[in-house]
Amino acid sequence: MTELVWMIVSLVLTLLVFSYLFGDNVLFRLAAYIFVGVTAGYVTTVVIYQVIWPRIVLPLVNGNLSERILAAVPLLLGILLLFKLFPRVSQVGSIPMGYLVGMGAAIAVGGAVMGTLFGQVEGTFASFDLGAPAGSSSLPFRLLEALVLLVGTVTALISFHFSTRSQPAQEQARPGWMEILAKIGRAFIAVTFGALFAGVYLAAIAALVDRLDFIKDVVLRLISL
Repeated sequence: MTELVWMIVSLVLTLLVFSYLFGDNVLFRLAAYIFVGVTAGYVTTVVIYQVIWPRIVLPLVNGNLSERILAAVPLLLGILLLFKLFPRVSQVGSIPMGYLVGMGAAIAVGGAVMGTLFGQVEGTFASFDLGAPAGSSSLPFRLLEALVLLVGTVTALISFHFSTRSQPAQEQARPGWMEILAKIGRAFIAVTFGALFAGVYLAAIAALVDRLDFIKDVVLRLISL
């Protein structure tokens, strides 16, 4: 009975979301509000029981001196962040905001350089390791694949090379050979975005098929009762 009740609830919520096919309406907004509310409650619960309680409250109560100092720093920054709610003293909250922005920028730049740029360079050179296990690919095909990967990586990077202005009224143009390589790189980028766009649509279609199959199963089960 409990499983049947939750299946009916899921069916109703799914139909509420599908009502957006007829335009923005109260039923769709109700489903959106429920989703946002449940998500906010879940995130709050996770933050309380996995961050605030074990990493701030417990070290302050049961920890030694060093643990209490380390726990007091995020607690102080969190309290200062609350000053953003009051316009007169909102500048006090700029201290933790600056820390969050700086830390986020450092993580983003470090992840992009170490995980994306260096990873792409390493993968490009690794593709020329013809001594690696071949699998089902022949040697000429693997060499061609490595060359395509190398050309795509280099030309895509060149396409993001922009000229600089030596004087306010003059712009230094790129050489002709670099412009040709940049066009090839833009072609590789277009193919990449097309593949990503197609992947997003395939995922959306798969989710739609799953929901329609769920609706069919629920309706058949309700009919069989």
